[in-house]
Amino acid sequence: MFVMTLLMPKKVKHRKWHRGVTRGVETRATELNFGSFGLKAMGTKWITARQLEAARRHIIRYMKKGGKLWVRIFPDKPVTSKGEEVPLGGGKGGVHHYVYAIKPGRIIFEIDGLKEEVAREAFKGASIKLPIKTKFIKREV
Repeated sequence: MFVMTLLMPKKVKHRKWHRGVTRGVETRATELNFGSFGLKAMGTKWITARQLEAARRHIIRYMKKGGKLWVRIFPDKPVTSKGEEVPLGGGKGGVHHYVYAIKPGRIIFEIDGLKEEVAREAFKGASIKLPIKTKFIKREV
């Protein structure tokens, strides 16, 4: 069963990928570039499009027509699965959902135009929706 979500690629070069191994620490997107406050990943895990969307919606609730949100990751890695009680063989299963393989140090969200307390509260709730430990960071002036 494939569910169409907001966060999925429109077109991909290869429909099915190998699972791969996520190692090391992030070298890109480790600093705040757009907003004043950010949510930084402290672990290695796959973040699904649904988890990312749930966290984004939680943050949007706190914004109340003020501020701007940047999502710094995009789930483009397809994860396949075979149906229940399918016998061995028959090839790889169909694409089930998309994930982003996150590494420690990566900025997930950035926010601007909110007070620090409100941003901290928004990110605290959003981090509960994510499968990794996160850290609240702010821009050094």
